[in-house]
Amino acid sequence: MKTKPGEVYRVNLGMGGKVRMMMVVSREDAAAPRALAICAPITTANRSSAYEVELPTRAFLRERSYVNIQGLQAIQHHELKGPIGIFHGKIMEQIRDALAYTFGINQPGEQGDPPNA
Repeated sequence: MKTKPGEVYRVNLGMGGKVRMMMVVSREDAAAPRALAICAPITTANRSSAYEVELPTRAFLRERSYVNIQGLQAIQHHELKGPIGIFHGKIMEQIRDALAYTFGINQPGEQGDPPNA
């Protein structure tokens, strides 16, 4: 199985968790040594932080939703159900900006300001 950045899957988080939508944020890599995808949960809880990216309306999203970059998890490919949707373009640029902010990865000369500041 190959995953692509921006794909949305359903994942059963198991013990005490629930089935929730997760977005793949890791790069596409057909030669990855492990069958893992780095995913961020999609939530309806907005805390107005630089760690969240608002998603545009899609048929598979019942209400206003956000990608929570602080909730990153490595998910084994066999646990991913779908994909049920995908995001491209500006949303993925915002996701990359939020990831860079989260990990303190800045372009030369940047001070680490929150995305969209």
